Amino acid sequence: MRLSAFLLVAASTAAIAPALGAQVQPPAQTQASGPILTLEEAVQLAVRNNPTYLTALSARSRAGTQLRAAYGALLPQVNSSFGTSFSKGGPIVFEGQRIGENPDQISSSYNISANLSVSGRSLLGTRVAKAQLDASEADVRSQEAVLRSRIVTEYLNALQAQARAALQDTLLASAQTQLELNRAREQVGAGTTLDVRNAEVTVGQRRVGLLQQRNQAEIALLTLFQQIGVPKPEGVRLVTTFPIAEPTLQLNELFAMARQSNPALLSARARESAANTNVSSARSSWIPTLGISTGWRGFTQQATDVEPQIASAQAQTANQRRSCLTSDSIRTGAGLAPLGNCDRFVFTDADAAVLRAENDQYPFNFQKQPFGYSIGLSLPIFDGFRREQQIQDASASRNDARYELRRQELQMTTDITTAYRNLITQYEQVKVQEQTKAASQQAFELAQERYRVGASNFLEVATARSNFEQTSTDLINAIYDFHKFFAALEQAVGRPLR
Repeated sequence: MRLSAFLLVAASTAAIAPALGAQVQPPAQTQASGPILTLEEAVQLAVRNNPTYLTALSARSRAGTQLRAAYGALLPQVNSSFGTSFSKGGPIVFEGQRIGENPDQISSSYNISANLSVSGRSLLGTRVAKAQLDASEADVRSQEAVLRSRIVTEYLNALQAQARAALQDTLLASAQTQLELNRAREQVGAGTTLDVRNAEVTVGQRRVGLLQQRNQAEIALLTLFQQIGVPKPEGVRLVTTFPIAEPTLQLNELFAMARQSNPALLSARARESAANTNVSSARSSWIPTLGISTGWRGFTQQATDVEPQIASAQAQTANQRRSCLTSDSIRTGAGLAPLGNCDRFVFTDADAAVLRAENDQYPFNFQKQPFGYSIGLSLPIFDGFRREQQIQDASASRNDARYELRRQELQMTTDITTAYRNLITQYEQVKVQEQTKAASQQAFELAQERYRVGASNFLEVATARSNFEQTSTDLINAIYDFHKFFAALEQAVGRPLR
């Protein structure tokens, strides 16, 4: 069963890790069956689930949002509003005299406005946001490289602990065989009870050592899955192999590759570029700001009861008719011809319908206001030295970014040189430890054979076994330290090297 399939449901964010080059032969493991986990799958699962790495992805997402906002600042801001209101009616008083009554009024209005403000800072805002996004992308790649290095180290630690446990299995089996031999020798009179008791002590020590190493192997697996970001499945097996090969890379080649691929160095370069852009943006505050605005407006107003207005219009029409008739009577009495046509002053139902229709405006029969626009330039003459402070802060941040870039360059050189020298030295140490372990194994086998035929005592066997255990442990440590130094070199360069 593949662990990638076993944990796929738990993975929440997809990402692809770099392909793994080197292979290491894992030790025999205590579980005969269960989900298997390769190093490449471990890295891929960590990219999907490691909380620290996912936090870096969130920062990149925020930088992308800021870039969209920077582009949006170059577009007009459009706002709209709609409102309604009610006004209670009351008497109309003029010079202390009540001359009428205002009806209750309801009204509504709308407003659509567009405003555009263009300044040097907004024009450079897209460059600043783009530089920040590039820096966030570089930070994500740097975090991914750090995460990969941690997973490789923990994967190797788990394999190393399992190899030590496997060694203890072998030593326990050898000690049990030795105990049986001592008991057989005691029965035939060729051995002593002391030899049997010493062999029993050795078996007990080997059992304790096996328990401790198996516990350390389990803890190493838990630590690995903690870095991956998912719970450890039962019976998981690590199957990636790592061969030992003499390093053929040269320091100059490693430095050249690191300048192009070291994530921390690339992130520092991106931060320096963003800081340079921030300085230009701060200096742009001396450029005038252009503002353009326009809008569309509408208004409605309606009396809640139009009948008093109709009654007033009827009364006014009646007064006009009476005034016309009175004038004609006066003219006739004076011997003048009447003006006539007083019948034109008539308030009909059609006139009342017109007033009702004119009043029926609420809420959407708007009267549009005249269109207009405005253009202006503004430049603060004195703002309390805030512009100077912003420029100085941006310049200081740029200097800090330059210092950080220089520090990363020096750190890269030191890390690569140190890892390379450690790797070369460790390879030689592995070869020496292989020879030493082979010699101690031969000595152990010879001591066992001599003891079996009665040519030596049990102390010689115990000493040979102790030497064999120590040299075997030293060889395991040397092998996995070699691969850890190789992983450290890959992290310093920023790319796989095998």
